[in-house]
Amino acid sequence: MKIWKQAIKYGIVGAGNTLITAAVIWVMLKIGGCSAVMSNVVGYAAGVLNSFIWNKQWTFQSHAGWRKSAVRFGVVFAVCYLLQLALLFVLEAVLPIDTYYNQLIAMAFYTVLNFILNKIYTFKE
Repeated sequence: MKIWKQAIKYGIVGAGNTLITAAVIWVMLKIGGCSAVMSNVVGYAAGVLNSFIWNKQWTFQSHAGWRKSAVRFGVVFAVCYLLQLALLFVLEAVLPIDTYYNQLIAMAFYTVLNFILNKIYTFKE
């Protein structure tokens, strides 16, 4: 049952990350007058930082060191991102459906894989 609680918490954190990312991008674009690229980079950095802190402290309640966890979190993020991007390329080549749906499939793959790897690797003590 613990894994289901963690999965729900992970989903809540993910929703929060999305809101934070979108809010930071909006503020930087509309109020700060920043470029789209700068706004995107800072927005995603804020979302990833939020994700790391909340998942370490709340979702997985990990007592592993902050530096060790942060490095592992970055590795897991990069691996999951690259694997979902590879899946997207495969889907685009083999599935005759709208690109948007392939993106959604790849995002779902990323989310599940990221949860599993964070559970068994990133926040393992």
